[in-house]
Amino acid sequence: MTLTSPPNQIGDLGSQTKNEISGADALMDSLRRHGVDTIFGYPGGAILPIYDAVFKAEQEGWLKHILVRHEQGGTHAADGFARATGKVGVCFGTSGPGATNLVTGIATAQMDSVPLVVITGQVPRPAIGTDAFQETDIFGITLPIVKHSWVVRDSSEIARVVAQAFLIASSGRPGPVLIDIPKDVGQEMFNYIPVEPGSIKPPGFELPFAPEHKAISAALDLIENAEQPLLYVGGGVISSGAHETLAAIANRFQIPVTTTLMGKGAFDEREPLSVGMLGMHGTAYANFAVTECDLLIAIGARFDDRVTGKLDTFAPKAKVIHFEIDPAEINKNRIVEVSVLGDVGISLVKLLDLSNQRKINPRTTNWLNKINNWKNNFPLIIPPKEGEIYPQEVLIALRELAQDAFITTDVGQHQMWAAQYLLNGPRQWISSAGLGTMGFGMPAAMGVKVALPKEQVICIAGDASILMNIQELGTIAQYKLNIKVIIINNHWQGMVRQWQESFYDERYSASNMSFGEPDFISLSKAFGIEGIVISERDQLIPKLQEALASEGPVLVNVNVRKGENCYPMVPPGKSNAQMVGIPEMKK
Repeated sequence: MTLTSPPNQIGDLGSQTKNEISGADALMDSLRRHGVDTIFGYPGGAILPIYDAVFKAEQEGWLKHILVRHEQGGTHAADGFARATGKVGVCFGTSGPGATNLVTGIATAQMDSVPLVVITGQVPRPAIGTDAFQETDIFGITLPIVKHSWVVRDSSEIARVVAQAFLIASSGRPGPVLIDIPKDVGQEMFNYIPVEPGSIKPPGFELPFAPEHKAISAALDLIENAEQPLLYVGGGVISSGAHETLAAIANRFQIPVTTTLMGKGAFDEREPLSVGMLGMHGTAYANFAVTECDLLIAIGARFDDRVTGKLDTFAPKAKVIHFEIDPAEINKNRIVEVSVLGDVGISLVKLLDLSNQRKINPRTTNWLNKINNWKNNFPLIIPPKEGEIYPQEVLIALRELAQDAFITTDVGQHQMWAAQYLLNGPRQWISSAGLGTMGFGMPAAMGVKVALPKEQVICIAGDASILMNIQELGTIAQYKLNIKVIIINNHWQGMVRQWQESFYDERYSASNMSFGEPDFISLSKAFGIEGIVISERDQLIPKLQEALASEGPVLVNVNVRKGENCYPMVPPGKSNAQMVGIPEMKK
């Protein structure tokens, strides 16, 4: 039989023992059973049997397929979908160049611990290894950048592989997985036996252990005795949904909170205990705090080099507690006094519960006063309202005009300014942190908007980054996705130019983007999308308001100062306290 029944009848397959269907139909039914209702992808020869099953699923009404204009856009869109919702994102690509075009997006998700199931078509089984047309070993190519991968050589294994894939992608430290399906496996008819979610585990698979009481108690002992503690919060708090518990702990113990780029939104940056982002372009007061603290409480963070600066000078006075789900991260970059292994959400609840059994007397008053003095003496730059528009002005304006928006970014100076000035809730900050992938922002915004159609979604882009995946304007136009794309246009690869100015004696090699820059407004209109240009300060607020009020997608090109640098900045090889672009510390 073929799988053509309405969606409310497909579930009846589970009560039957044998159903002869194609491998492609079995794949789609398995995805449906795992809650998939949206797929981002691009068809091609080897994956056509699967796309034939996609056609049926769309006709049945349970699936929405979003046709991207490039496979990389598909992975980033699935990534944005996953980050905004916490669900597993799914994308499709064909064999050969289709599969290799997915690699950057897979690596992006791996570095930022985002759950994806990536499904590729492959040449038929007899042709594998013969250098057939559009054959690549995508299984081998992606081994270093996935949690697990499969080549399905038997159609009867599809349901089991899908169940394992979703379990692995979403459990423990999340990440991407790959399923490679030869064309003839998708065409093959067989007796299909469904596999329900969670009913099967891969050999050797273990869910994370519960945190040990002894470790929780040891962590609490250190916290109680610290006078200058600091909570250092990463993306693990977002993925575990632990932001409310984190806030309760910070307030109970009166501990200031700094976040990584991935951790933005885990703690309300409007709260007095927030010191914002730390690291290379973090706030001065966050970097001073991590340098002076006597206890560093790392939660779901991995001591990345952009956070630590010169590693042997990072938190030099501090004992370290590390709450972490991935044992490979413990003592990898920094030796710790106490490690608490397990889901950080569960660990923080246990820490809070144990603290409720003790009398807590916070000892951080002097510490908080010191931090408040740093905040007053070293605030983020508020540029003067004179001359050309400052890029920071654009972000400050958006902070006021779109306070509850979901924000995606590309990579570069605009990303760091956005991280410094915007204030986001949990899952509302979506940016490529670990891999630093230019071209991420706009397709990620597509994924967010498809997942959350009622939410306001804004992409902050650079004039160089936007060109990496500019073709996705076609996807936005096709599906009428109400996304606002704001280009912070300084006509340079801004961060490259800043480094060349600072560390390469102003030798600006291959970083000027003025020559060959398109007319972004004409380009957006060619795709059927409204375009707005802003070049004068008195236009900034009213035209941003106009764009945000529009019911359809809008691309806004804001021409800003060409030579503005992103400060504070920790130069390479320096400690976090040795920032440039801030006033000298008063003795």
